[in-house]
Amino acid sequence: MKFLHIADVHLGCTRYQLPESPRDFFDAWIDVLRRYAIGEGVDFVVMAGDFFHKRVVPPETMNYAVEGLAELRDVGIPVITIEGNHDQKYTDSEYSWLRSLSSWGFVKLLEPTFTDGVPAYEAWDENARRGGFIDVGRARIFGSQWFGAQGNQMIPLLTDAISQNRRDGAFHILLLHTDVEGHQVHPIPALSVEELMRLRSVVDYVGLGHTHMRYEIDNWAFNPGSIEVTNIAEYREDRGVFIVDVDDANNVSARHTDEYKFRPFQQLGLYVDGIDKPEELTENVLEMVRLEARVAEEGKPRPIIEIALRGRLGFPNSQIEMRKIRDTVLEITGALHVRIKNHTVPVEYLETEPAQTDEGRHRIERRVVESLVLRDARYKNRAEAIAEAVIGAKRMALGDESPESIADFIAEKDADVKVSEKSAG
Repeated sequence: MKFLHIADVHLGCTRYQLPESPRDFFDAWIDVLRRYAIGEGVDFVVMAGDFFHKRVVPPETMNYAVEGLAELRDVGIPVITIEGNHDQKYTDSEYSWLRSLSSWGFVKLLEPTFTDGVPAYEAWDENARRGGFIDVGRARIFGSQWFGAQGNQMIPLLTDAISQNRRDGAFHILLLHTDVEGHQVHPIPALSVEELMRLRSVVDYVGLGHTHMRYEIDNWAFNPGSIEVTNIAEYREDRGVFIVDVDDANNVSARHTDEYKFRPFQQLGLYVDGIDKPEELTENVLEMVRLEARVAEEGKPRPIIEIALRGRLGFPNSQIEMRKIRDTVLEITGALHVRIKNHTVPVEYLETEPAQTDEGRHRIERRVVESLVLRDARYKNRAEAIAEAVIGAKRMALGDESPESIADFIAEKDADVKVSEKSAG
């Protein structure tokens, strides 16, 4: 038995509002399908959430989705999926676009049912196009949903529900969209490894999604990472897809690959301390680019390059030769897009020594936010905790996290503050 495990396709993502961006995500996804699903003749494909980047799906993005899924349907390869936090329906609706794709026969969306918060599983009904688990050959595949900060509480309940629906001789798979402790890049609480291991008694393979970097746990739980880079902060992470072979004794051999078409990214940084002339800064940036920057390669997508300026600048920000730097970097590299981010620290917030590291800059950011919070007397006793919540929410927003994820994070921080206040009282 062979299957393809992918996650976090994020169709419709628009990085830096570039018109080429949505096509990048489609090109990566369709190349994966043709190489590793159709090309390798897999029995099925599993997608572990965040197929779409947003709940509201533009027509162009839906066309991309249908085009790729239709190719798989035409060759008889079923696609089994779950919703991620980006795919979820609105609270006042029964429908999401992923549910629509399921009802149209392009995917099989697996969802447990809930009674008083307790999950249960029902077999896939082909006529109703609904169900919590499905059999594909020797595999029995179970779905789940986005649990956010409630993941640790839900795992024992999922374990019990799956145990009641196991099939003798089957290879049991659970699709789960969550961060796992020790591997997360998001600030919201992650599922603990201890809780995850509860599932080992009932499933043979956990297909993870949500964290945009590849990792594996005991040749049993697998996260392939996102197919494309959704935010430049992720560009160094290992990502891709798993092609999974399972022998007759249910032994797993999972091969990770990123050999498909995707847009290259690069982030460069320059500390500006001691530079007191705009032309000197320009020359320093261009010298760094000549030595370190990626250049466009024939037949491959042109790179996106971000240049971050850090430290203490010896002249006003307004004198930075932004246009000249950007245009020259484009000429040198042939990049699709060059972004320059000015992280130099304002003099009025500097301590006796300039902040020369990200740690210093983050410390200054925290102090500034705390000072703003302290202006409201209601929050003077918890300014530090509120500043942490504000900064965390900001970073999530810059990372294109959904409003629901940000709300979960803020709620968790608020609960922590209330517990601390109660203990102190």
